[in-house]
Amino acid sequence: MMRPILISDPTLRDGSHAIHHRLTVEQISAYTRMAEEASIPIVEVGHGNGLGASSLQLGESLVSDKQMLEVCREHLKRTKLGIHVIPGFATIKKDLNNAIDIGVDVIRVASHCTEADVTQRHIEHCRTREREVYGVLMMSHMAPASILIAEAKKMQSYGAQGIIIMDSAGAYLPEEVKEKMKALVSSLDIPVGFHAHNNLGMAIANSVAAIEEGATILDATMKGFGAGAGNAQLEVLIAVLQLTGYETGIDLYRLLDASDVAEQNFITVPTISSSSIVSGMAGVFSGFAKPVERIAKQYNLDPKDIYFELGKRKVVAGQEDLILEVAVSLSQLR
Repeated sequence: MMRPILISDPTLRDGSHAIHHRLTVEQISAYTRMAEEASIPIVEVGHGNGLGASSLQLGESLVSDKQMLEVCREHLKRTKLGIHVIPGFATIKKDLNNAIDIGVDVIRVASHCTEADVTQRHIEHCRTREREVYGVLMMSHMAPASILIAEAKKMQSYGAQGIIIMDSAGAYLPEEVKEKMKALVSSLDIPVGFHAHNNLGMAIANSVAAIEEGATILDATMKGFGAGAGNAQLEVLIAVLQLTGYETGIDLYRLLDASDVAEQNFITVPTISSSSIVSGMAGVFSGFAKPVERIAKQYNLDPKDIYFELGKRKVVAGQEDLILEVAVSLSQLR
């Protein structure tokens, strides 16, 4: 009997990082139609950092959250509409309630891997509004399994119906994924999932390692379109799962056709650059790729030096201001 795996596709969210949040209404509309035809279970949409994150500091979205969600809602019937929510960027009263009123089905409430406390109000509110809600622990490579379990249990107690562990820096190797997944799956009463990045070329291998230890939810994007060196490539992942005895409900033929169309229209296929490799080695948030490239050029620095320094300082998502601080410090040392 084939084992079911729930696939969530953040192409229209994580991929937004790769193009400075410049997705157009036409691109969003076309992609959601193709996702529906390929029977992708969940499509996540929004600014790369999630609902309410469009700003001068993080990059302004070309299309507002409201318009993105309305366009997706129009086209998604069987495919569920998902959003990524980081408390602090997204308020309950303004952002979250508006998204729920538009018809969001799945809400992922995220925090840094040691700060689950900040998700309590958002998770509890989503449950009162009768939405499917998951807790997300970002930059999970920075905490040992025991800490991840403690933080995940907090989210479970708030009402989260599943926990997603993000490899936000693309820093994991398969053995580390196995160790943490095994610990989480055996300690929680709710499903566990994994979100991979490909900075070290391990996104598919790490995703497979996760399900071998009991994960039942995987994230993947079309052509790997995402921050840094991109995510686990959706078409490859579905093919591998099909070959190894897992059922996703996704029509592989339609998915392959859709991936070609998406590449022709808006997806920039990510590559593993020198900077991406260093980013993974240093454990730096993949979403920093574009600002690091820009600031390194501005100060005539090697982006690799900036990544290693950010890694030493254990900088996390949301601390984008420190990229500039590091660049200034390095330039003064020359």
